Amino acid sequence: MTQEDATDLTPEPRANSLLAGHESAEQVLLDAYSSERLHHAWLICGPKGIGKATLAFRFARFLLSQPAETGNSGLFGDALPASPLTSLEVPPENPVFHRVAANGHADLMTVERGYDDKKERRKTEIAVGDVRGVGGFLSKTAAEGGWRIVVIDAADEMNRNAANAVLKILEEPPKKAVLLLVCHNPGRLLPTIRSRCRKLVLNPLADQEVSDLIHRYRPDISEQDTQGLAILSEGSIGRALSLAEEGGLDFYKDLLDLLATLPKLDTGKLHGLSDRLAARGGEASFVTVMDLLKWWLGRLIRFGAAGELASPAVLQVEIDLYQRLLGLAGLDRWVEVWEKVSQLISRAGGGAQLDRKQVVLNAFLAIEATARR
Repeated sequence: MTQEDATDLTPEPRANSLLAGHESAEQVLLDAYSSERLHHAWLICGPKGIGKATLAFRFARFLLSQPAETGNSGLFGDALPASPLTSLEVPPENPVFHRVAANGHADLMTVERGYDDKKERRKTEIAVGDVRGVGGFLSKTAAEGGWRIVVIDAADEMNRNAANAVLKILEEPPKKAVLLLVCHNPGRLLPTIRSRCRKLVLNPLADQEVSDLIHRYRPDISEQDTQGLAILSEGSIGRALSLAEEGGLDFYKDLLDLLATLPKLDTGKLHGLSDRLAARGGEASFVTVMDLLKWWLGRLIRFGAAGELASPAVLQVEIDLYQRLLGLAGLDRWVEVWEKVSQLISRAGGGAQLDRKQVVLNAFLAIEATARR
């Protein structure tokens, strides 16, 4: 199986029939629906890649598959007791599932970052033009007599004008309409939006749940690498699969190999790595490595504060390296370098057009300067 074939096994959230590790969140939505007092807006929160959008589309499919009239009557008009709901699952063979997966259901609207044709990538934010049609869509009568649903993925990517447009809808919600706001960072949303939504928090997946999903979506990956990816992902199957696609484990080994030369970095290895990441077509690898470097620094700080790792070491050399570096500089110094590296990464990804090689060199030299004090 090629990597391309393996990646194709990973369905988009709207086409994913599997939701792992979020049974309690699913039950909250079921209970809200069964109570017949379903809130008009839900803020589905948690780290990236843990299944928030998958849950949102799962709930959307469930609502769209319900009969237009929920009441059941017996032969003489007496109400029949409703069967208790135990799952939001809609079978993949159901026509509603197919239409949602194909983005072809008349009563479902999805809002996400638009595509920049010139740069050939998605834009960095959701603009007001992306949400302009939401109010009109929700105010119409449902094409199939049931619910009208809007999924915003992700709500914290809305700019100020887009957020204000959504706020107006939340202030006067139409009947039989539901907004599902997928959100990675609720703190970036307007407080008035947060206050008008019911918040549903999803927790990171357990390592075993991530491992099971990796086996499902990437059966070509070895057991040892699967365990390493599960640790690096910190409960995010999306991050685990992204790392697998970008060769994250190999990059992490290269990082540790370079960092092991501290307090004086191996100049040849440093420039070799920075040249690879600065090369044409290396944008994705650059993002992966800088994200891993920031993650490694955060793990170093947590190890220094707690005296132990919260999860197993990906490679045995990690613990020895952490202990040695914490002996070279205090925890406060490592917090400072984490902040500096974070700022470098943020500027590089925020349109500052920083030279990728220079960002890599500056980040590692900041770490070296801290280790040599």
